[in-house]
Amino acid sequence: MATIALTTDNFKETIDGQGIVIVDFWAPWCAPCRSFAPTFEAASEKHADITFAKVNTEEQRELAGAFNIRSIPTLMVFRDQVIVYAESGALPSAAFDQLVEQVRGLDMDQVRADIAAQAN
Repeated sequence: MATIALTTDNFKETIDGQGIVIVDFWAPWCAPCRSFAPTFEAASEKHADITFAKVNTEEQRELAGAFNIRSIPTLMVFRDQVIVYAESGALPSAAFDQLVEQVRGLDMDQVRADIAAQAN
């Protein structure tokens, strides 16, 4: 599956579905972003059941601001509409694959319970 370009127009509908959505916040001038791009694209081909999306922070400043993106690349992973990972920095391919498997293995009922407990 190819990556989706996220904008303020399609962000909510992309994130609101069930399943895993991995978002790469990047910019064309960012060398680490450009070096991470092939890893991200290869993962999107390998994991067809996951939505892979990119936010160009130069063009989508409102989205970058909404998520307080201060450093790029930043990866953000949503599972069933919950942010389960957010970290800046490019990951090597093996570490990215490990992240995908860890997200797949999450018990989302437990994650929601943990979030609820922290809110109280």
